[in-house]
Amino acid sequence: MSVGADTGDKILPGAETKRGVDVKRGLRNALITGLVTFGILLPLIGFQTTVNIRNELILDTRPWLLAVMVALVIAFSLITSFVIAPWAQHRAARKSESTSLKAAARRAAFAKYVVPFALGFAFLFPVFSIQFAGWQGAVKWIDNFGIQILIYIMLGWGLNIVVGLAGLLDLGYVAFYAVGAYSYALLSQTFGFSFWLLLPLAGILAAFWGILLGFPVLRLRGDYLAIVTLAFGEIIRLVLINWVDVTGGYAGISSIPRPTFFGIPFTANEDGFAAIFGLEFSPLYRTIFLYYVILCLALLTLFVTMRLRRLPIGRAWEALREDEIACRALGINTTSTKLSAFAIGAMFAGFAGSFFAARQGFISPESFTFVESAMIVAIVVLGGMGSALGVAIAAIFMIGGTEYLRELDLLKAVFGSEFDPTQYRMLLFGGAMVLIMIWKPRGLISTREPTAFLHERKMIAAKFVKEGRG
Repeated sequence: MSVGADTGDKILPGAETKRGVDVKRGLRNALITGLVTFGILLPLIGFQTTVNIRNELILDTRPWLLAVMVALVIAFSLITSFVIAPWAQHRAARKSESTSLKAAARRAAFAKYVVPFALGFAFLFPVFSIQFAGWQGAVKWIDNFGIQILIYIMLGWGLNIVVGLAGLLDLGYVAFYAVGAYSYALLSQTFGFSFWLLLPLAGILAAFWGILLGFPVLRLRGDYLAIVTLAFGEIIRLVLINWVDVTGGYAGISSIPRPTFFGIPFTANEDGFAAIFGLEFSPLYRTIFLYYVILCLALLTLFVTMRLRRLPIGRAWEALREDEIACRALGINTTSTKLSAFAIGAMFAGFAGSFFAARQGFISPESFTFVESAMIVAIVVLGGMGSALGVAIAAIFMIGGTEYLRELDLLKAVFGSEFDPTQYRMLLFGGAMVLIMIWKPRGLISTREPTAFLHERKMIAAKFVKEGRG
């Protein structure tokens, strides 16, 4: 608390937070954390089932790996208690309202330069990949990193309309993703329609299912809404599994037609892309083409989202997120507001699903499980609900980090040649969520630019909006 103009942001002597370190409490917390970690990781990491030369299933133990994991958690707990927590308390005691707004303004200025740089890097990413990895290695980087990350960025921006702007917790978002994928696969094989014709049609069908989901949940909020949307996602997945005559069940749908470049296929035949343009055949051409297709779709999602946010419907979404009762009192039709959020968010998931089916050439229900929905929701929450830049950063770290684990031979040198880091991606994913919630509980980007302002546009700190959303 500041006193007068002379003291400025100085804190009264009696108001400063105690900075002493409680060693006994820190050691006790570290011990409890280590015991809990040991109990959780013992069946997951301490034991491993393997098959011997007689094809018998045996149980192996991995005590050293378990010990290293528990030791790392205990060390992190001690660092948190003795270093991070006192520093955070001291920083919070010295922090004022003006400091928070200045920090928000600095982050806004930083974001202003980051966005053009990120767009330029995204457009030149295939060039950089070819330059540093060569023609053969660039296929892996463009496909596994570029295309895969952009798909989740697009899904995150679509779900951001429902969760970040309208405040409707949707745990079944992957169902619309599946509707778009299966719509493209079935219609392209049955009627022979092209990718460019089925792309908007898949979005329309997904939006229709979004409206169907929206009607039964108009009166639900919070946890109840999350449970119903979760059930909807599971219903769609079970329908895909059991409707074998149409969807193929667990076998899925294969030989899905691939998109063409203005009618020119990316094949090795004489009418293929490479032969027509006098180039040597390479699968890299199709990969680069798919990369720019998903990049354009993701940018379209971002453009539409930003434009809608500034329109009356976008302001109605934000009003609904802050307080539904006050939203009704203002005369806003909450029915149409909720249905529009579900429909538009589902439409972009349908676009992404149709692209996913065209890219893979094969789809099955295993690609549309609840884990995918949880991943997309986590991207939106960790990035900062309502923040397009935060969602993109979270998707890059979570999806790109998971893919990069496959390239880390250093971990194999530490834990053994049989250690597969990708098997522990969900463990690392959960640990990253815990760290982000401790460090930035409102997401990576916790400030936003208001859609309506008086005289001057200013950044709004996250604590001035409900639950830090926006």
